Amino acid sequence: MLLDHARHHGLRHVQVSTDEVYGDIEAPHSSTEDDPIRPSSPYSASKAGGDMQVLAYVRTYGVDALITRGANTYGPRQYPEKFLPLFITNAFDGLPLPVYGDGRQRREWLHVDDHCEAIELALREGGPGQVYNVGGQERENMDVIRTILDHTGASPDLVRHVEDRPGHDRRYSIDSTKLMGLGWKPRRSFDQGIGQTVEWYREHRAWWEPIKSGEYRAYYEQQYGARLGG
Repeated sequence: MLLDHARHHGLRHVQVSTDEVYGDIEAPHSSTEDDPIRPSSPYSASKAGGDMQVLAYVRTYGVDALITRGANTYGPRQYPEKFLPLFITNAFDGLPLPVYGDGRQRREWLHVDDHCEAIELALREGGPGQVYNVGGQERENMDVIRTILDHTGASPDLVRHVEDRPGHDRRYSIDSTKLMGLGWKPRRSFDQGIGQTVEWYREHRAWWEPIKSGEYRAYYEQQYGARLGG
């Protein structure tokens, strides 16, 4: 529907996709835009399908459309089902930190402001039919958790290793050279960004506490209840 709207009204369309479409990436390789996509999960498969529709509309109808594929994004106001806000808010409340599997999965972390700047640059300067990776700084999940514990002052005893989720990729890594050629680069280091993010959640309990006590609670129990043994 979005592509049809762009086609009929002469609009530019940017598909905000994900690094997950490349699937599990063995070190030391970082995916480039020309690499094949191998999504592992239904979520990443749906994103890959969207990417294919974009490229098909460019080829078939000449739609002015392009794709960005971003790394794990974090920052203020992120819904607390996501990794960082879940662990940050649970740490503040002394609740378990449910780590999937061994916690050795590796991801690139990208501050939301840097991600938005990348999308805006692609919107203004990107070429039709082009794909642009938007990468961050690679960290192992357990390293991220230790950083959260340091910033919140929470006990390492809160960490609970739980059953891994199905189809959980071990590593994502993307090469952002192409987008950097348009003039983009991340302006916030992970250490700086995570510290600012923790402080935002510390100062805005009135924002996230009602969320975690409402419909979110049912989701949390479904996702982690059995894994945490009730």
